Amino acid sequence: MPKTSTELFRHSLNGPTMGTRWSVVVYTPRGFDLAALRAALQSAVDEVDAQMSTWKPDSDLMRLNAAPVAEWVALPEPLMTVLATALDLGRASGGAFEIAMGDAVRAWGFGPLPADARAIAAAMARQRQPSHLTLELDQAGGRARKHVEMTLDLCGIAKGHGVDRLIEVVQARGLAHALASIDGEVRALGGQPDGRGWSVALERPDPAARAIHSMFEVRDIAIATSGDYRHWVNLGGRRLSHTMDPARGAPLIGGPASVTVLAGRCIEADALASACMVLGEAQGRALAARRGAEVVYLTEDDRRGPPA
Repeated sequence: MPKTSTELFRHSLNGPTMGTRWSVVVYTPRGFDLAALRAALQSAVDEVDAQMSTWKPDSDLMRLNAAPVAEWVALPEPLMTVLATALDLGRASGGAFEIAMGDAVRAWGFGPLPADARAIAAAMARQRQPSHLTLELDQAGGRARKHVEMTLDLCGIAKGHGVDRLIEVVQARGLAHALASIDGEVRALGGQPDGRGWSVALERPDPAARAIHSMFEVRDIAIATSGDYRHWVNLGGRRLSHTMDPARGAPLIGGPASVTVLAGRCIEADALASACMVLGEAQGRALAARRGAEVVYLTEDDRRGPPA
């Protein structure tokens, strides 16, 4: 029986971004220009990296970091949108989500340099003012300015924005079935053409092994996970998570093993996952509910998997 012209074909595309890789599984009609789609997807994440990287000294974010206090800095619209979202989440979370943590991130060895004892002491001693009170955005003018010295870091939100951009590229080409991801940030566009949802694994929070804790079947939703078991440094024989506690200027201690958030957009899910790690389960669930999101907490007990 001949294939109909409406039949869709599954493709897996991927490429480098932000020190890791992006991937998109997408269904297209026969003859669709995959090379052009892949190029557009790569361009979208390259733009995010060029604007928001703390590893590229000439990124737009680093220009803002280097600018004197009170000086307006012209910024591209996507970065302005991410900054506005970050400040909104900072305000809503009571400061649990904080982007002015670049000094602490670098001091503890999560940037391009190893941990530095003097920088750690300075980061922990610093009296921080929330960025939602000290970073001013002029959305109409496309500019921002700092009212105090601060070093911004968007590691808790930029990848989520990048995933949203991947989905926007797919949608702009008239496609309706895709699953995009960067690290633990994922967003589904529709379901699969046969009516099934997309299967997304929730990883067991075990730093020594990769194993599945449970599975989601999703459609038209974003998922982001933050945890203490993949990105960490070892200092003095102690494993320290990359999630920063803004109140201490140091890695979070005593938090959950992981937090997974399901929300409409990946930028929101990404930032909420970080905030809910810092807040803990009771306050984190309350914040997620206020934002119309769902949250799954995994604890120390979940590292070991089900009993034999």
